[in-house]
Amino acid sequence: MNDTDSVARLAAALVQIDSRSFQSNHLLADRIVAELQGFEVERLGFADAQGTEKCVLVAHRGPPGGVALSGHMDTVPDTGWTEDPFSGRIDADGVLHGLGAADMKGPLAACIVAARGLPAGVPATLLITTDEETTKQGARLIADRSALARRAAPRGIVVAEPTGMVPVRGHRSNIDFIAVAEGVQAHSSLGVGRNANWALIPFLVEMKALAERLRQDASLHDAAYDPPFSDFNLVLDNHGAAVNVTVPRATARIKFRYSRGIDPSGTVAAVQAAAARAGVGLTVLRQGLPPEAAADHPFVRACEAATGRPAETRPFGTDASELQEVAPCVILGPEVMDTAHSPREQARVALLGAAVPVLRGLMGG
Repeated sequence: MNDTDSVARLAAALVQIDSRSFQSNHLLADRIVAELQGFEVERLGFADAQGTEKCVLVAHRGPPGGVALSGHMDTVPDTGWTEDPFSGRIDADGVLHGLGAADMKGPLAACIVAARGLPAGVPATLLITTDEETTKQGARLIADRSALARRAAPRGIVVAEPTGMVPVRGHRSNIDFIAVAEGVQAHSSLGVGRNANWALIPFLVEMKALAERLRQDASLHDAAYDPPFSDFNLVLDNHGAAVNVTVPRATARIKFRYSRGIDPSGTVAAVQAAAARAGVGLTVLRQGLPPEAAADHPFVRACEAATGRPAETRPFGTDASELQEVAPCVILGPEVMDTAHSPREQARVALLGAAVPVLRGLMGG
């Protein structure tokens, strides 16, 4: 079986296992471990904020050093899917369909096949995380607690998110704001309740102004990124309240993505001050600092040489924000993001297979 056939078989099998971020990923982890015969495997367990039991995997074979490959096991929810999101169907054109096909069970399968095919005596390390789509908690756990990752001592990490095999040397990271306004639930016609939305609105007015300032004020931009302004995305939640009920709790979640060249302290202070003025509760959740390797870093140069493509920066975030504490990171993987997080997600098997020798060459180079 050649590399492309191996990747196709494994990627389809991984897609067929439900590992949405709110689910346990133990079944998927078991399936991956079965593919890693001859590797030492470290399995680190944890419970997420909802108490769901999960795990991450670190696998290593051979001496220390070399380049590690990393991918995540979790996917976003199956919102909008009208066909089976876990079919793992490969059509006659060689396209794999299903939730996570591109982001990133297809690339993860390519990583596993690449590592497995290295000659004996060459360092082979895999850092396989979960909750990348939510909190990055799995990558954080590897950075904090993995004894095997420390012994493997990789000199670099390829985070195999779908970049079209373009090396990405830097990206943004997240600070999440969770603002909660409290009300009193009652039948809305009686005039005795208190709608939490009205308490939240003054805060949201200030957040809209802050979002516009982040877009328009050039002093808050980073010209090394496209778009140059930081992301400041709002999601509202009334926790299932009906339209004839005074809302007892209203939650605003804001994801603030910023790059290494941006000082986030002013934005954080502005959000905190607005919450205090509006009298709403605020939680601030920080992920790792934005990873950004220098353009002339030897690992960046090696990835450019392996792909024949110049390194770029991207506006998204990945596990590199946490894994950079283990080793310098470059984001580099097959396929692109154009169908990821959508109900038509797919990956071209030929591209997944073509990535294997490139990833293997970086590991063994």
